[in-house]
Amino acid sequence: MTADTDAARGIITRGVVLTLLGLLGIAVEMVLAIKFTPVEALQGPAQKIFYVHVPAAVMVLWVAVPLAAIAGLLYLWLHDPRLDRFAAASAEVGTMFCLVVIITGPIWARPIWGAWWTWDGRLTLTLFLFFLLLGYHTLRSAIRDPNERARFSAVLGGMGLVLVPFIHLSVYLWRGLHPKPIVLKPSAPSLPPEMLRTLLIGFAVTFIFYLGLVTLRYGIQLRDDLKEAADAA
Repeated sequence: MTADTDAARGIITRGVVLTLLGLLGIAVEMVLAIKFTPVEALQGPAQKIFYVHVPAAVMVLWVAVPLAAIAGLLYLWLHDPRLDRFAAASAEVGTMFCLVVIITGPIWARPIWGAWWTWDGRLTLTLFLFFLLLGYHTLRSAIRDPNERARFSAVLGGMGLVLVPFIHLSVYLWRGLHPKPIVLKPSAPSLPPEMLRTLLIGFAVTFIFYLGLVTLRYGIQLRDDLKEAADAA
């Protein structure tokens, strides 16, 4: 048990280090975006929130939710508690990023669209994904048996994965105000090199931040699980 506890502490320490590195990287990206990246001609300074909004959206849609769902579904096959622990951590961090997307989107939309919110297909589906993630955490907190909790969570996580392609393709399926992708598309990115460079840096540092938070949350959950097992023994 001591070795496992030491391992949990080591994971938590790595998570803290990665999280701090990610935060530092995001701060550097913000300086690049505000001071050294050109102002977009049509949208003006309001477009700068793009460098927060888009990396957060990519993390929730293409990293956090898919990895949580895949880990949960693998748990149904392998019954390895490490997979459930990772799925829960990734879903938790994904919920945070989804909240960032929902907050920054209206802040960006207000000066450009003239409205804080419209029931655009992508916005509505993203909001639905956020509520699904909240339901995921509510479900986990309501079920005491770890095996049953992991099974039901895996099913709900899989539902989140099904939503991801619909959110991405919603701008093509339905008319709305949300612009079509300018980076994640079959053709070359529709961004000037200076803007693309800052955005790619944003992707990298936000991913490090994601890794740090997931590692930290995983380590904390492992420590709590070990404590609970020790108390039950």
